[in-house]
Amino acid sequence: MPRSWVSPGVAYLARGLLSVIVPAASSVIIVVRLASLKGFRVSPWLMSAVVLGAAPLGFAAYVFADGRSQQRKANRLGARLIPRVQGKLPGNLDKVVNLVVKSENDYLARPILDEINVLGPTINFRFFWEDLIMTTDPQHIKTILATDFDNYVKGDKFREAANSVLGTGVFNSDGETWKLHRTMTRPFFTHDRISHFDIFDRHADHAIALAKERFRMGLAIDFQDLISKFTLDSASEFLFGHCIDSLSATLPYPYNATDSTNAIQGDNTATAFSDAFSQAQQGINRRVSIGQTWPLTEILADSTVQHMKVVNAFLDPILKGALEKHSTTAELDQTEFSDDQTLVDHLINLTSDFKIIKDETLNILLAGRDTTASTLTSAIYLLAMHPEFLTQLREEIISKVGLTRRPTYDDIKEMKYLRAVLNETLRLFPAVPFDMRESIHDTTWISPEPGKKPLFVPGGTTVSYSVFLMHRRTDLWGPDALEFDPDRWLDDRVKTYLIPNPYIFLPFNAGPRICLGQQFAYNEMSFMLIRLLQNFSAITLSLESQEPEMHPPAWWA
Repeated sequence: MPRSWVSPGVAYLARGLLSVIVPAASSVIIVVRLASLKGFRVSPWLMSAVVLGAAPLGFAAYVFADGRSQQRKANRLGARLIPRVQGKLPGNLDKVVNLVVKSENDYLARPILDEINVLGPTINFRFFWEDLIMTTDPQHIKTILATDFDNYVKGDKFREAANSVLGTGVFNSDGETWKLHRTMTRPFFTHDRISHFDIFDRHADHAIALAKERFRMGLAIDFQDLISKFTLDSASEFLFGHCIDSLSATLPYPYNATDSTNAIQGDNTATAFSDAFSQAQQGINRRVSIGQTWPLTEILADSTVQHMKVVNAFLDPILKGALEKHSTTAELDQTEFSDDQTLVDHLINLTSDFKIIKDETLNILLAGRDTTASTLTSAIYLLAMHPEFLTQLREEIISKVGLTRRPTYDDIKEMKYLRAVLNETLRLFPAVPFDMRESIHDTTWISPEPGKKPLFVPGGTTVSYSVFLMHRRTDLWGPDALEFDPDRWLDDRVKTYLIPNPYIFLPFNAGPRICLGQQFAYNEMSFMLIRLLQNFSAITLSLESQEPEMHPPAWWA
């Protein structure tokens, strides 16, 4: 049966039966056969009971043996096991449920932080007897991303969870495949093009005009929705020369509006694409947070299939059209990067493989939309909460570029307070709060507690790290680490905390996998903030415009 017809859950259970039940049953059958040769008759009922009981007994034996094996390996390396989360139910089932449920409605990473506060900055969740290491220690993260880079890969576990959405793109590949994608995309992001600013300006003007139209109606706007449309339109235009035009859709009306036309949103193709792409990504996030047993939550069907049908229906014709156009106008060996090329143009010059082009475009589209939209949304929220910093930022903007002039690259480079606001936003709300790798070989990490043995990391283990939690550690950033204060990037706190330990700030990762689009993201976010504050002198939150259940609980303050 083709794999596409089988749900992840059914496939997972089938593999389990083949790897556990079948060997156990085969062993029992052999024993029964030998017994019959000796003249002993075994009851079919007894044989069935033994076969059914062999699987859990075999698994229990495996868990016990694995624990003993890990301890022996750690001892040989002069290390100790990473502190393990201790739940009340077998396999830490209660902890798994708590993590999944709270991730939907609690403050980000709260359940993880609760465990870290008890066990330390590096812990092992040990979900369903599977090691799942989480760290917020900068030395450990540096080891993963840079100093021992070759020992930490995306791995088969992550690849299986993300394959239905990301394919073999740069974020979901290792080894030679990753190097190929990295090599192919690097020129696009290391080549500064003024046309980027042309794209930003065009879509920024559109977004701001929509906002002003709503304000004239006396209504608030959903800024996250507006800025996600802006970044999606900008990203799609510079990636494949075809603007998705999500800003053409009617903006959602606030909760307290007397007249709403939100019902028409479902008819907008761009909105459908954007929503489907977001839902598919959330599916990946759920899988990764659960661990290797995630297929058990998708017994009936793959949770991403229907969403990806919408994404593919929108994206495939665009990419196929670009390939057809190229086949009639250019030769495949034209590898030089020209100023007016899109990423798709550049990729098509390097390969005619549709899957490679599509996977890479989809991976970069994800990064190009989400990182900037998330950071700009957080920045506006924080500036609304702290009007004194908004005033200071607007003063810098007006002094450098005035109220109407379009900012240039040089303007942005000179605006130190603007960069401080963005860095402080990225510190408190990094666009990728969690990431993960898989260890290849047994290794050790330096102990976060001086004087204690190093920590043992088994090979083949999922290793997750959180820059979100690391960025908020008071021992790394000072007693005011939880406060939004852009001035920390301009005063002595930089010398006290960041310069001696640069790996405490990693919003764009580090090492060989550092984000290629880092400078592009800074340029886009800076440009949009400048344009917004050229047009608006104040930002306020409108809680009455939100549905009551969406209001942040009081304790979040």
